[in-house]
This record gives sequence, C-alpha cells and structure tokens, in this order.
Amino acid sequence: MKKNFPNFLKICFSIFLTGAAVNFCPGQDSGAIQINKRADIPGLTKPIPVSLDGFSGEVADVLKFDLYVQGFSFVAPDAAQYQISGSAGDSVTGSVTDKLAKKVILSNRYTGTNLRRQAHAFANDIVFTITGKKGIGLTQIAFKAQPTGNGAGEIYVSDFDGHDAQPVTHDDVIVSHPSWAPGRLALFYNSYKVGNPDIYFHNLSAGQRSLVAHYGNLNISPAVSPDGTKLALISDKDGWVDLYVADADGGNLKRLTKSPEDESSPCWSPDGKWICFATKIGERRRLAKIPADGGEIQVISTSTAPNPTEPDWSPDGKWIAFTSQTSEFDICVMPADGSKDPAVLVPGEAPSWSPNSRTLIFSHSVRYQQTLSVLDVFTKQVKDVGRIAGSDSEPAWRKDMN
Repeated sequence: MKKNFPNFLKICFSIFLTGAAVNFCPGQDSGAIQINKRADIPGLTKPIPVSLDGFSGEVADVLKFDLYVQGFSFVAPDAAQYQISGSAGDSVTGSVTDKLAKKVILSNRYTGTNLRRQAHAFANDIVFTITGKKGIGLTQIAFKAQPTGNGAGEIYVSDFDGHDAQPVTHDDVIVSHPSWAPGRLALFYNSYKVGNPDIYFHNLSAGQRSLVAHYGNLNISPAVSPDGTKLALISDKDGWVDLYVADADGGNLKRLTKSPEDESSPCWSPDGKWICFATKIGERRRLAKIPADGGEIQVISTSTAPNPTEPDWSPDGKWIAFTSQTSEFDICVMPADGSKDPAVLVPGEAPSWSPNSRTLIFSHSVRYQQTLSVLDVFTKQVKDVGRIAGSDSEPAWRKDMN
C-alpha cells in the first residue's frame, strides 16, 4: 500500500542529510591525544572531567547533554582534565585544551544547517579526539508515542536526544517495535492498521509503506539483520508463538523454534550469525540464541538478573543489554560470551544500543507513563529525553549513523 506524506518527505530528506550538512574548518594543531582507559565491567569507569567556557543557551545545553551521556563530567576549570572553550554566533567555534599536556588538541569552526547541528558536530569531534571513538550527536532514534499513555499511538523518529521529533505514522491505532533497516532511511514496525498485529516496511524518504508479514493472527517484534537482507520476527503462523526468519520483504519464511512457550524480542548478533531472543525453559524466563539459519538453541545464563527479556546486542559484539523483571524492571548488561554475570544498571526497560556500543536509550515509568532516557553504560550517567506525547517507549537507535 502507498501513502504520501509531502511534509514528512521533506523532513525525512533533511534527516537523511544530517550527517553531511555540517562543515568545519580544522585548526592547525591536533597534538597528542591522551585516551582514558576503559574498564571491562559496565558501571565502574570514572567520567572524564572537562570544563566548559564561552558557550550559553542551546549550544551549551547540547554540548552538556551529548558529552554527559558519553562518559564526561563537567567540573570547575581547576579540576578539569580538558578545557572546552569557544563561542557561538552564526556558527560554532570551539577548541579543546589538554591541560596535562598543556596544548590545544582540537580547534574547529562549524558552519551550515543550524547551531544545534553544529554543536552536535563539535561534541562528536570532542568525543573522537579524546577517546578515539565516534560520537553519537548526529544519530537518530525511532520510538512509539501514545498521547493518552496507552492504547493507540504512532511511530516517531527524532534526533537521539528527542529533538525534532516527527511522526512516521498517522493511523491512530496500536503500533509497536520500530526497527531500523540498515543502510536505508526506512523502518519496520508493528501496526494494527488492518485489525491484525502485522509487520510493515516503511520507506521514509519515499513516504511509502508495504505489508511484509501477515501470517496467522500474530506477527510482531521485527528485527532486521545487520546486512538488511533478513527479518527475524515472532509469529503464531503454525499454532505456537515462535521465532521465524524471512527475507526482508517477508518472503521465504522459516520457522526456527518449535515450543509451546511463547518466544519474544529477537535481536541479531552484529555478524549476522546468531539471533538472541527471550524464551521460557522449565517454567523460567530465559535468554537464548540460535543460529540465524537454524540449529540448536543455546541458553544464555543471566542467573543474577531473573526473568530476562528484550535483549539487544551491541554493535561491537561485546555486550548484550536486556530487561530484567523482579519487583520492577531493570536495565542490565552482560558480556555477550557469558563470561561474567549481568550488571544491573538502572530501573527501566526496552534498551537499545547506540552505534558507539557504550550508550543505551531505554524507557522508564514516570508518574504512570513512559519516558525515554539515555544512559552511559560505563559510568551510569543518565539523562531523560524530553517527552514527546503522553507516553514514549520502545526506542530503537539507528545503528548505521555516526
């Protein structure tokens, strides 16, 4: 089916160009880079102390948000390891001084688009210069927004910090589980648009969508393979609620599990060889993985974090984040190889990794409605995203944007 969204098409085209629309003029001295060591266990790394001078308003807010959720803390100048200085008029000019080495290690001027995008680009350069890792300032998320807090809602896309949120759907029906199609400005998601929980593909740049999974009575939880060619999903096509894999267009459907217990929440390993999902074994909710082309199920032990669900594999392949449910919902992270017990980080659910494999976006309850938050896994520093509409949940981070 086809639906035209003239205004949305314009918005999507702008989003697509985000990464290329900020220009900068490098300074003369890049200098030596001192990189802080990173701990192997989530939640144990001390933040990198920096001070900020010369910025105010929106630019200062963007820099503080971006850096805080990537492992930096803002301190007084005499306690800072790095001094971030600059100004913002029609463009953002910024520099970073390594106070230990007593030299400028970054000096750029950013032009084009708007001050907010320029500030995100500066934050990205700060992160890369100091840590050697790409920043997340110009990335996007998708999520579900429900104006009344439950029932009908819409799928939205926005900057990772919640700014410039725009609706993808306009159907006023139950929707869920947005999932980005790698390498394309496109989403898969669930919708009750025709009365059944089915899976749709939505090309955002063209404003077109198509129905890709309409088997049985239940088709949910789309998860796209890293190369974009395959789709993992949960369906009751053959009687039980099992894990399936299909081509990205819904063809060549293959059943991977055969169990009377309901499977849920598939995600892919970054090499595309495994699918991790939640299942039930011996009356206990467990995480498991199975070869993407079929085979034996392997249980993933989460003994210190019971009732696991909603796993998400980090893009670098090292970690699995998931939701644990006891008296409340908690965000947990564990090594993907199971070599260490899970670390319980913060209350929340539905975690999704950013491209940098250290930051998560998730939802948590605030006064009986869901709101989105961004978490730096290795320092446990967390910031709430501005609420879009009533209740915002089930975030999905676009992994192929930096």
